[in-house]
Amino acid sequence: MSKKPELLIPAGNMSKFEMALAYGADAVYLGGTRFGLRVLAGNFDHDELKQAVVAAHSMSRHVYVTVNLFPRDDDFAGMAEYLVYLQYIGVDAVIAADPGVVVFIKKTVPDMEIHLSTQANTMNSWAANFWHDQGVSRIILARELSLSDIERIRKSTPNSLELEVFVHGSMCMAYSGRCAISSYLTGREANRGHCTQPCRWEYHLVEEKRPGEFFRVEEDQRGLFFFNSKDLNMMPHLKALRDAGIDALKVEGRMKSEHYVAAVTAAYRREIDRLHASPDSYAPLPESLAELNKVTYRPYGTGFFFGSPGGEGQNVEKARYMKEWDYVAKVIAETDDQHTAWFEEFNPFSKTEELEVLRPGGSFEPIHILEIAGEEGEPLDEVKQPRRRVLMRCDRPVSRLCILRRKND
Repeated sequence: MSKKPELLIPAGNMSKFEMALAYGADAVYLGGTRFGLRVLAGNFDHDELKQAVVAAHSMSRHVYVTVNLFPRDDDFAGMAEYLVYLQYIGVDAVIAADPGVVVFIKKTVPDMEIHLSTQANTMNSWAANFWHDQGVSRIILARELSLSDIERIRKSTPNSLELEVFVHGSMCMAYSGRCAISSYLTGREANRGHCTQPCRWEYHLVEEKRPGEFFRVEEDQRGLFFFNSKDLNMMPHLKALRDAGIDALKVEGRMKSEHYVAAVTAAYRREIDRLHASPDSYAPLPESLAELNKVTYRPYGTGFFFGSPGGEGQNVEKARYMKEWDYVAKVIAETDDQHTAWFEEFNPFSKTEELEVLRPGGSFEPIHILEIAGEEGEPLDEVKQPRRRVLMRCDRPVSRLCILRRKND
């Protein structure tokens, strides 16, 4: 039986990290306050990094920390101390993209495991073997590879070199994420962690010698979201990914919501386990595929896994996310009564609404609120203040980190 692929989930802060573990991640990748490419995420300070490692290891899970910026020489200041600290607290691996950073890691903390970022743009077995010779233990392959390309790389690399691919989430329009548009238009450089996602903005196409003449792309002339990639969704093809010899399946989204982390993790956890148990007869459950439509998402595609997507990989009609469900609240503390718990609100809701509860482990079912009380015990019929704590009694048992959500009309 083939090895079960690792499910690797993003966490932009400690609350999302807790969701990733509770809903089934094998490993979580996250960033500290420096040296990463998601400086706009909440990220983790030194104490939080230590807490995360302790929590993950208590559940036999792993923590990988990003050190994946493309630095100038002065960006190395403080990096040695940071790497020593990561080694001290037991981080399982660091994710790096720049060759200089890889060399720096090997010289500073020789025993630290190194995973090579997708932004290093590894496209062939020669490059993969080169990086393995430099001490890299896992390569997150370039997103522009097809499954057949990956199969060839797997056959030409040692088993001691793990291969990882992105299977779900936002795609970057630039080659292996090496985008310069944000820097050019806003002065905020994507390759140093400050991407403003200008690829999602509306554009009109104008030919140089015809100023003022907009290229007509759609009948209603709303504009052209030319650089706006579809989101990746490879759940229908998990068996093909497994058969290609991929060791780790990675979900994108350190900037996404807690609901996104929980729902996507639960769906992929369920299906990876089912695939491993019965690979010959495997097909994804309809409810797992439907779960991926309950988070905010852009139209889905399969990226480059089955060849170049061409125009099919872009969503030129709009840049907004599709949002069929609202994240309403989560359980933050239990009480002695299994039907009563403290909730934190994320979107307004009322006692009479039809809601659904998503539980750690991935099960979900309808749920009704019977009573709501504020922190002072005052009875409420609705909750409208974001992040408000309320005590609620429900018609079904609830536990910490359960999520309440509502289908949009």
